[in-house]
Amino acid sequence: MTVPMYDLAIIGGGINGVGIARDAAGRGLKVLLVERDDLASHTSSASTKLVHGGLRYLEHYEFNLVRKALKEREVLLRAAPHIIWPMRFVLPVDKGMRPAWLLRLGLFLYDHLGGREILPATSSVNLLKDRRGDTLQKRLRKGFAYSDCWVEDARLVSLTARDAAERGADIRTRTECIALKRGADRWNLDIRQNGAVTTEQARVLVNAAGPWVDPVTAMYDQSGNAAKLRLVKGSHIVVKRKYEGDHSYIFQNRDGRIIFAIPYEGDYTLIGTTDQPWSYAEGPAEISDSEIDYLCDAASEYFEKPVERTDIVWNYSGVRPLFDDHSRTAATVTRDFVFDYDNDDGAPVLSIFGGKITTYRVLALQAIRTLSEELDVDGDDWTKEAHLPGGDFAPNGFDALVDQYSGRWSFIDRLVLHRLVRAYGTDAASILEDVQTVADLGQEFGAGLYEIEILWLIDREFACSADDVLWRRSKLGLHMTDADKRAVALWFDQRSRKAKP
Repeated sequence: MTVPMYDLAIIGGGINGVGIARDAAGRGLKVLLVERDDLASHTSSASTKLVHGGLRYLEHYEFNLVRKALKEREVLLRAAPHIIWPMRFVLPVDKGMRPAWLLRLGLFLYDHLGGREILPATSSVNLLKDRRGDTLQKRLRKGFAYSDCWVEDARLVSLTARDAAERGADIRTRTECIALKRGADRWNLDIRQNGAVTTEQARVLVNAAGPWVDPVTAMYDQSGNAAKLRLVKGSHIVVKRKYEGDHSYIFQNRDGRIIFAIPYEGDYTLIGTTDQPWSYAEGPAEISDSEIDYLCDAASEYFEKPVERTDIVWNYSGVRPLFDDHSRTAATVTRDFVFDYDNDDGAPVLSIFGGKITTYRVLALQAIRTLSEELDVDGDDWTKEAHLPGGDFAPNGFDALVDQYSGRWSFIDRLVLHRLVRAYGTDAASILEDVQTVADLGQEFGAGLYEIEILWLIDREFACSADDVLWRRSKLGLHMTDADKRAVALWFDQRSRKAKP
């Protein structure tokens, strides 16, 4: 039997992998993407949830990275206004930290490096009179407010993967590449799914395995020169809500780093992040006691009411796969992406190092341009004007969309509709299209989750388990009781049993 040939095989279902799959599929290429776990299982669901330029990178002179990211903020905001929205960040001026004139200079550059059409410019804040200073310690008298964007990071991955699939890409989750063989004009990939091993062929390989780029490279490169990653763990804590309002804070630390405090899921505040070296020997990334102390202490330097360990309701950690530029500390390693393209010893392979959620679309475009000759495609920027699924409404049209759907489905709690529109945008109407009564929503699990939504996530967004739904496609796990979460797990278990012959 002849094995069909893919134009492009991608290993890795994080934001970089799905972004490249989407761009390539939109050009008519035959694309295969394999991911060992769920989409966004690791780094891409463990970010600080920001689409931002990276203000602190200016002091490391990474002007190109900041400019590139700033330009992308509003591109992504227009593409997915349901899961990306503007946010104001308050930066207090504090004695012994960066002086006010330096912060103002940095924010002037931040406002003008990438251009703005939607986001408002920086302004000064009197923290003694402005309500945003109420929750802060009284020594903080002055600050600045600037704009960036919030993003539902794991949803960005799943929607990008869905768009790729709808354009013809073959997206396979829970599918592990266990062997690679490089030929003169093709790659053979041995992949394992549900215990069965098959072989697929592709003209070009893209290694977008994130923290596992080096081990994937070692499958076919035994030279001993494969290691090019600097692995850095970043951890976050989620605490009971520290303040009212939809603004965020950015706090300077004594060690020169910064942390964010961000409104999270309505009832909580997200605080992060850390920068700690990490190695494969440590196993899955988990927050350490020292990281918890660091984040609590750093936030308590600014909030009038200290952040205590007892405030923490959840935490998460991820590993940033940065290109090893031999920087002295983890905090100063470049966050820009780096390509390693090799077409000298057989079929081409492109390995991806580093990158940021904000620049994933640009990374994908540059990857296709790098491979354009091999793939026989042009390098036009088609994704710049393309919406992600559910994002075909104006960035300022969210409330109007909620009002519209509340009128159409008036028997559904408005808070549930608000969450559905925030998660699915205009696709909320497709989910609810045949719903005439509350009973049509199916089983209710708690926190506004109904069976109809789970079925949509299985059919359209590659969800396979309770964790996929509760912690990646949503964060409903934060709002549910243990009994609610067990009910979702039981639903999946019963569905799996029914599906078995």
